[in-house]
Amino acid sequence: FLSENAAFADACAREGIIFVGPPSSAIRAMGNKSAAKGLMERAGVPVVPGYHGSDQSQATLASQAEHIGYPLLIKAASGGGGKGMRVVTSPDALQAAIAACQREARNAFGDATVLLERYLTHPRHIEVQIFADTHGNCVSLFERDCSVQRRYQKVFEESPAPGLSDARRKEMGDAAVAAARAVHYVGAGTVEFIVEDEAFYFMEMNTRLQVEHPVTELVLGLDLVAWQLAVAQGNRLPLRHDELSGLRGHAIEARIYAENPEKGFLPATGDLARLHFPEHLAFTAPANPSGPFVRVDSGVREGDAISPFYDPLVAKMIAWAPTRVEALDSLSRALAATQVAPLQTNIAFLQRALLHPAFRAGGVSTGFIADEHDALFPQSAPPSPGTLALGVAAVLSAERLRPGNVSEPWEYCRSFRVNGSALRTFQFTYGDETSTVTLRSGRSGEYLSLGSETSKLPFKHAGDLTALYVTLGAATKKGAAFVDETTVHLFESGVNTLLGLPKPVGARWSEEVHGGLAAPMPGKVVALVVKVGEPVAAGAALLVMEAMKMEHSITAPADGRVTCFRYSPGAQVQEGAPLLDFEPS
Repeated sequence: FLSENAAFADACAREGIIFVGPPSSAIRAMGNKSAAKGLMERAGVPVVPGYHGSDQSQATLASQAEHIGYPLLIKAASGGGGKGMRVVTSPDALQAAIAACQREARNAFGDATVLLERYLTHPRHIEVQIFADTHGNCVSLFERDCSVQRRYQKVFEESPAPGLSDARRKEMGDAAVAAARAVHYVGAGTVEFIVEDEAFYFMEMNTRLQVEHPVTELVLGLDLVAWQLAVAQGNRLPLRHDELSGLRGHAIEARIYAENPEKGFLPATGDLARLHFPEHLAFTAPANPSGPFVRVDSGVREGDAISPFYDPLVAKMIAWAPTRVEALDSLSRALAATQVAPLQTNIAFLQRALLHPAFRAGGVSTGFIADEHDALFPQSAPPSPGTLALGVAAVLSAERLRPGNVSEPWEYCRSFRVNGSALRTFQFTYGDETSTVTLRSGRSGEYLSLGSETSKLPFKHAGDLTALYVTLGAATKKGAAFVDETTVHLFESGVNTLLGLPKPVGARWSEEVHGGLAAPMPGKVVALVVKVGEPVAAGAALLVMEAMKMEHSITAPADGRVTCFRYSPGAQVQEGAPLLDFEPS
């Protein structure tokens, strides 16, 4: 990020441009995690036990790892955002994990230096927003709980942190201010801590305004961007800590990502042909809110594309309410009314997490997703008759809305037959299953047959299918749809159902690449881990890809050997491209 680039801050100063951020000395001090931890130790801020020295030899790292004990965490010294991080549970996996972290860190940050930390198995991740000016004033703007994470990246952020006592809140705030003063900080920053067993430890400092800053804005009624500009102009902080009104209500932010949670949260790329948020959203915080409201921040709009070169963040959705329960419910309703297609997103996963009893109780650890995996990733149920009816109505509506159809005279009497009714069969795939639906159209209307049941099928739709109504028997279902060549995307009360359409003749599908392993997402090949012909065990890493600055290993599906690599390191590949040929033993 340029906002954390010390050389850029220096260049601005040389050209007489005011850099809205801390001095370059503070960026350098906190930009390297190893140096920052040493600085924090000297400032009396507690740090996680570990090794953050300059000797990066394999022998030293292995020796230090043995001293720290397992499990341990490897982290890129110049990194952030979960890049260049691995958990290692045994000495056997240490060397490969260090190599992967160094490679990822070098690619993302231009620095392969890593540090080792004791891995706390069930910590909470709590960060403190701080602000400082050039007049020696520095304040803590309280905390955000960022414990729910995947791939070491945050999923939810909320304030105040559930279950945090006033005494602990003050203690952590004082430690964050001490950390900022140690580097003569100016502007907005975030000091991140991990908390376990009544102890908290400094983890790192982000020398910028973070993605989750709206959470703090909403619980304090402040505009932190306005504060940044005021401090950059040389003004004093607008408020001292004792002038802050204290936390009001509860705010929580969810990050809507283009990704596939069921496949390890692999990033997704493609066009945002449908991007529809619920109506009546707030884009600024009310001065004196009287009830729940939701704010959305987004850097994309309908028609844009999510590319493999940037973070796959679609939007941030932030809910505020007088109580935490009301805020969670408000966020859940807003997510339910959000439509994104054809890209896969984490919206359904976010809703399941919001409804999980442990999360609603508050105080979950960073292991929440792994610990509650079965509940957060339930087995998919087959689509209901109502959902299949909605799918049929979506296909028919899309066909009738297709440009140019009205110029065809037969479109005006598509159901006309000399004898009998028009019959049409729909085959929808859902996972490995197929559902067959028959539609009979005639003068008296359209009738849907599901098994032995037949019902009349009246339906109506908005012009862009953002609203779709279907009556099946005595029940009326409301939803929305997006239809492309291969899939019907249905949105029903926040549940996004994908109904596959028959594959076009001659289409090439990645799962049909015989004897090979296909790319699970678009990205770059960064390493070939094994040699052609070398025997490997099931689960062994064969090839490493990079997408969205994160590495993903392609592993052996069984014992066997690679007979051919289709690409060399550095090659860009598309999703579904055959990467290698594999021969089971």
